Parts: sequence; structure tokens; C-alpha cells
Amino acid sequence: MAARQEWSMSDFEIGKYIGEGKFGKVYLAREKQSGYVVALKVTYKAKLEKYRFHAHLRREIEIQHGLDHPNVLRLFAWFQDEERVVLVLEYAARGELYKVLRAAGHFTERTAATYVASLAGALAYCHKKQVIHRDIKPENLLLDIEGRLKIADFGWAAR
Repeated sequence: MAARQEWSMSDFEIGKYIGEGKFGKVYLAREKQSGYVVALKVTYKAKLEKYRFHAHLRREIEIQHGLDHPNVLRLFAWFQDEERVVLVLEYAARGELYKVLRAAGHFTERTAATYVASLAGALAYCHKKQVIHRDIKPENLLLDIEGRLKIADFGWAAR
């Protein structure tokens, strides 16, 4: 996806709904110019105000934007309009580790070891960058199309 100064919802073809958190929804999207597939995390400003979550979102953007590791979900960009703040994120096509585990019932030792090693490497990287995630759980661990683990949701992270 090409770097740009200004983004808006009109730059994306919005696809299916992927998931939802307390403060917003996540949609599959395609950037129109490049065709690059991303996830858009849409947070409504009214909810941010209601729950006084502005600082958390600001911190999430600042922290995640500065991270570049194969097992950390990339934040490519962010933008806002009158109603929303939108994070343009790497799309993890296989979704939450939690859902994959529930569907499978259990992982093989090899698969579990791979996920644990990936998570440990990503956490070591984050800690080296002075970032503590503070909300590691299977719902915040995503899998990309190739099955690589990605730490997501840095809303509770701290430096």
C-alpha cells in the first residue's frame, strides 16, 4: 500500500464485517488505487467520548505505528472524519487464534510450539522497544493467510 498524507473512507472499497470490539467494528477493505487488502478498525468518536477512551486510542496508534515485526499486526495508517477514527491495519485472513483453537479442539504439539515461539519472539521485540501489551489473550492473537501468528489490539499497551 502506497504511503499517503491523507486518507478517507472513499479511498477504500469496504467489504465484509470481520469483528467487533467494545469501541468499534472491523471490516475487510481494499485500497482502491493499489488493490491492497487491509482491515479497517472503525472506532466511533461518540463511544470514545462516552467511555473516555481517547488516550487509549492515541496510545494504541502511537505504539503500534512504531512496531515492525513479522509477528506484530502492522498499523499502516490512520485517519479520522467527523464521526470516526479509522485504523488501517494488516489483514489477518485466518482470524483469531481463539476461534481456530475452538474449531480444532486442540493444537498439535508442533503447532502449539510454533505459536508459543512466535509469541515469545514478538513479545521480546515489543519489550526491547519498551512496549508492554498488557492484554495478551487468544482473541488478540491473529493468524495471517499463511498461519503466522500476529499480536493485535494494542489499546491497553504501555511504554
